[in-house]
Amino acid sequence: MTTSEPTHPGTTAVTDPDRVIIFDTTLRDGEQSPGASMNLPEKLEVARTLEALGVDVIEAGFPIASPDDFAAVKAVAEQSARARICGLARALPGDIARAGEAVRPAGARARIHVFLATSAIHRQFKLNKAKDEIVRQARDSVALARTLVEDVEFSPEDASRTEPEFLAEVVQAVIEAGARTVNIPDTVGYAYPDDYAQLITYLKNKVPNIGRAVISVHCHNDLGLAVSNSLSAVRAGARQVECTINGIGERAGNCSLEEVVMAMRVRKDMFAGITTGIQSTHLYGASRLVQSITGLTVQRNKAIVGDNAFAHESGIHQHGMLKNAECYEIMTPQSVGVPDTNMVLGKHSGRAALANRLGKLGISVGEEDLGKVFDAFKHLADRKKEIYDGDLIALVEEVVRGAVRSLWSLDYLHCSSSSGHSAGSGAMATATVRLVRDGASQTDAATGDGPVDAAISALNRITGMEGTVEDYRLRSITKGGDALGEVSIRVRLKHAADAGTGTVVGGKGLSTDIVHASALAYLDAVNRVGGQVGKLDYRTAAT
Repeated sequence: MTTSEPTHPGTTAVTDPDRVIIFDTTLRDGEQSPGASMNLPEKLEVARTLEALGVDVIEAGFPIASPDDFAAVKAVAEQSARARICGLARALPGDIARAGEAVRPAGARARIHVFLATSAIHRQFKLNKAKDEIVRQARDSVALARTLVEDVEFSPEDASRTEPEFLAEVVQAVIEAGARTVNIPDTVGYAYPDDYAQLITYLKNKVPNIGRAVISVHCHNDLGLAVSNSLSAVRAGARQVECTINGIGERAGNCSLEEVVMAMRVRKDMFAGITTGIQSTHLYGASRLVQSITGLTVQRNKAIVGDNAFAHESGIHQHGMLKNAECYEIMTPQSVGVPDTNMVLGKHSGRAALANRLGKLGISVGEEDLGKVFDAFKHLADRKKEIYDGDLIALVEEVVRGAVRSLWSLDYLHCSSSSGHSAGSGAMATATVRLVRDGASQTDAATGDGPVDAAISALNRITGMEGTVEDYRLRSITKGGDALGEVSIRVRLKHAADAGTGTVVGGKGLSTDIVHASALAYLDAVNRVGGQVGKLDYRTAAT
């Protein structure tokens, strides 16, 4: 599998017909998953990981959506060293100008991605435009974008439900206007693999200038077919796949990067000669990072990167694995970066061993941050007999990233329950909490139906917030009776003095104690909403 960078993705597809460009939209479409918003340091961390992974194009955001989105796209463009940096824009002059300004620091690697709906239902109900108006607006928008950057991509939104003849007309027009990539999105996940492949073939045969552009695909997973549709399109001649880490994205999500890449790699009989620039040994680390930052948990049986992807419990399977691992594994765990579970770290391990293990997990931290992680590692090792890979990933997440956005920090938590009834029946819980902000501490106490409810009430009293927990999830992320537990919550928060319904935000907490983890998760959500800036609602108008 090649690791070389194309001099230009558009040129590569013409001169190297076997090279599939990987376009990652985790920071744009992925962030549109409810509860998956990321702050600037988190986006930069994900972008660094994507570059290390070998992604060709990073769609960093929708610059017109909000000042925060603009700043994030610009910061990613300034930071990037290899990948093309893309900003999304509607087919409107203001959007295009804003996107061009945001990606400008990427220089020759800057891309503007323009989109405009083309399907009959969108033309009638959303745009109220005739076909000739759509063609003219698409062509003019691409031409405008070309005055700002050399690399322009165009997406006819809802292409899979657009009349093929009209779709071909639009594609031809935008290529004439200068689009180097034409994306054929299955915006609502309606396509079926055979039909989608036939659509790609139709465009290749009917659009006279199609050879001047890369055909891209962007598939959603509403029917669970995003990966299948993307693979079918590649077999039909598409040479860019738009995808996200862990398949996160609008509604049921997007095409999963790790799944589509490994499917092409493992099934070489179906994809003869096909290559990508992805360093597959970094897939597991990238998956865990995105899961940790967004709080969107990967199901245990998730292909490639799930906890059970390389787990074998059945006696028959175990016997076969002992004879030959290929009996039940079509790829090695190491090929996607799943670490050797026999590797054990404990309290006698040194700093160098910790750094080496983090490197094998695909986690890169600076020297100063390594010291912080090592100190936290030592404290955890005093409480746990063995330190597992999940512990290390959690420590990096908590120590390195957690310190960046903390407004309030939890300094003390004590809960007690009292009741005249038997345990677990009608008990009233009391929680005492001490928080620190800007060096000053505040202490308060509250009661609740249970220790978690009491702790949240005490947190609200100190922070001045009101919150309704809309979703609460607890999982063990490491092994053993002293395992770290991760609490992920979605909370509707607002300041107590404010009117309105508040803001829905996610939070995450890690601890060996469930109540402590729950308090940390709720406080994480409070800290996040403290820095939120309202965004344009563009969820219904993206490819």
